[in-house]
Amino acid sequence: MAHIKAGGVTRGPKNNFAKRRGVKLYAGQKVKPGGIIVRQKGTKVHPGENVKMGKDFTIFAVKEGIVEFADKHSAKFVNVI
Repeated sequence: MAHIKAGGVTRGPKNNFAKRRGVKLYAGQKVKPGGIIVRQKGTKVHPGENVKMGKDFTIFAVKEGIVEFADKHSAKFVNVI
């Protein structure tokens, strides 16, 4: 018989899942109104023309057009032209 109580499982199943963040549409691609361009945590990319940011920092298009990325003052911006 064992004299030591069995320890708990150290490597059990994990309950976390991938957040699927990142750039969804790249420069030169077409986007429809409401189309998600970037999913992010924090403002790594800022909204520009014809683009808005959701409460979870998701950047989405307001108008139909073509996605464009620009650098201004050491910050990245997304525009829809």
